[in-house]
Amino acid sequence: MKLRIAAISFLNPAPLMWNFEHPPAQQELANRYELTWSTPSVCAARLASGEADIGLVPIAAYASQPTMQIIPGCTIASLKHVRSIILVVRENRAMQDIRRVALDTSSRTSATYTRILFHRLWNTSPAFEPHSPDLDSMLDAADAALLIGDPALLALEDRNARYQRTGEALLYIDLAEEWNRLTGTPWVSAFWAIRPEAPAETGIWPTQIIADFQASRDAGLAHVDDLVTEWSARIPVPASTIRTYLTENIWYLLDEACITGIQLFYRYGVECGVLPSVPKLRFLG
Repeated sequence: MKLRIAAISFLNPAPLMWNFEHPPAQQELANRYELTWSTPSVCAARLASGEADIGLVPIAAYASQPTMQIIPGCTIASLKHVRSIILVVRENRAMQDIRRVALDTSSRTSATYTRILFHRLWNTSPAFEPHSPDLDSMLDAADAALLIGDPALLALEDRNARYQRTGEALLYIDLAEEWNRLTGTPWVSAFWAIRPEAPAETGIWPTQIIADFQASRDAGLAHVDDLVTEWSARIPVPASTIRTYLTENIWYLLDEACITGIQLFYRYGVECGVLPSVPKLRFLG
């Protein structure tokens, strides 16, 4: 019996998935795991419903599923600039004057970070409205727009061309940088979580699972050149941007600084009323 993995079809988890998608480890891992691909919010829903055993879970979703266990060592985080989580604001609009924010529906965690920053950093409480990740239509409906993942990277690449098309000046605010300015901790988006019953149900031991996921992370970071080549053919972003993103913008090690940032995220989320509780972090092992 295999462990069912809910994975995210964005660029940023690509190093974590290396061994699951490439030989020589791919064949061996296929004996233990089967993969499905989706957005962060859908990954969390599949894990919660039991459709998946392991998911790359947005940290906000873990607050509603505190019985899940975290696979140690792997994360999607940023130490300062992340590039793929941006709040786009009309240039002449002060943050305190923003009344409506269109939120990309792909990630509950990014939406929660946005709410926390408006509450604690910008001292205002706009209305938040879910929206598909299309910048023009988002700004037609709201004063600011949250974009995440590949749509955010594409919006940054298009910013000069958009200005030439529209004549409209926009601010592109990196939310990881704002979080770091507020807290001094890394911005953390997601980690691998597992149903605690899954190892016993499949007969795959926790030590094997941890070793598999950490080895895949390490192999991915050793194959950044190959990932740049692959993803340059998938998304219309320059190879140099992809390289910088994977090597400088995203941090893949779930270390003590990241754990401190996660705990602050939960505390602030509860304080501003967008998370149900501060969960205890439970690790597989």
